[in-house]
Amino acid sequence: MYHPTAIISSKAELGANVSVGPYSIIGDHVTIHDDVELVSHVVIEGPCEIGKGTRILPFASLGQSPQDLKYKGEETRLVIGQRNVIREYVTMNRGTVGGGGLTSVGDDNLFMAQTHIAHDCIVGSRNVFANLASLAGHVIVESDATLGAFVGVHQFCHIGSHAFVGGMSKIVKDALPYARTDGTEAKCYGANTIGLRRKGFSNEAIRRIQQSFTLLLTSKLNTSQALERIKAELSGSPEIDYLIEFIEKSQRGITK
Repeated sequence: MYHPTAIISSKAELGANVSVGPYSIIGDHVTIHDDVELVSHVVIEGPCEIGKGTRILPFASLGQSPQDLKYKGEETRLVIGQRNVIREYVTMNRGTVGGGGLTSVGDDNLFMAQTHIAHDCIVGSRNVFANLASLAGHVIVESDATLGAFVGVHQFCHIGSHAFVGGMSKIVKDALPYARTDGTEAKCYGANTIGLRRKGFSNEAIRRIQQSFTLLLTSKLNTSQALERIKAELSGSPEIDYLIEFIEKSQRGITK
């Protein structure tokens, strides 16, 4: 399962049924779990962990040192979960001490060609990153989100679950969950209704989400006032309670 041109460190740990293709390089302190496939020309440096069933295509570079001028060689990590598909030229960097020392990726994500996950990012599960979507440092992307091609996310921003971010958008504030956010000067265009239906949300849940966005975006209330109305009129369901919590915890402000 290991091509003769591959270079594998004696300090790496590889599980069962791991395939390492031509000209791939696996460095020290890399742990690769069962059923992982490195197609060819993949470079992985440690400390780094790759979860079971992940497929990594040519020229991906995982676990390299963070692109942060404050980094001075400290030991930090990249941890990638199970069943991810990591396409050509994807880059994912380890964390920094100042950011907690960990870059983390969940399960069942699709990272299309040339996407970038910077230091200290936390990415959930079942997300889709289209070509060249890029996260700066310390970004959180929760789960079931879609980032279109060429999306750029500013450091410390937060992308909510089930968010849809249109191609070539510039995200400098938090992108709301359940919402369609788009534009070079990004704006929120309401609930991602089609996406929510595809994910199995009930009509009642979608209606409550739509009503919340009406209060946030078109009621002429400021964010604090709209939030109070949402709490009073719509809270009590998991979807709305999560939306309220997301807004209340926002550090950079939300995209409206």
